[in-house]
Amino acid sequence: MTPDSSPAFIDFEASSLDLIASYPIEVGVCMPDGALHSWLICPHVLWQDWSESAEAIHGISRSRLEQEGMPVSEVAKQLNELKLEQVFCDAWTFDSFWLHRLFRAAGEAPAFQLESVSMLLNPAQVREWAGVRQKVIADLGLPVHRAANDALILHKTWERVIYQGEAAVQ
Repeated sequence: MTPDSSPAFIDFEASSLDLIASYPIEVGVCMPDGALHSWLICPHVLWQDWSESAEAIHGISRSRLEQEGMPVSEVAKQLNELKLEQVFCDAWTFDSFWLHRLFRAAGEAPAFQLESVSMLLNPAQVREWAGVRQKVIADLGLPVHRAANDALILHKTWERVIYQGEAAVQ
């Protein structure tokens, strides 16, 4: 497997899991070569939703976003500047909603297509995914529910699932 044949992965953290009111607060991308990019997102003026329970999970406060977050237009621009054709996620319903919300607030369109990681996998690999992911999390020792870490976990899980499949064929 070469970096050129590896996919890119994306993950979002959000204000809550409410698919009507929530918005992205952090986005992380793991490039095909394993390089990471992430951005804290300053809430758009119209974004008011906030969940204390979500904050307890990701550890990012709204005040931190307001102080350290980048404007939605800058985050959208930098995501498009990565020059990716496709990006894969593991929670397509939520991630596509937050991607759309980010780009709509920025008045832009994503220059890439978002797909579910399941599109990369055969049925046996789909069944292996959750167990391999838990092993990757344990091996990496990274905190979860931070966008860049979760994108890296997707990348490493995909590598292991693919390598296990190749090893089983040989």
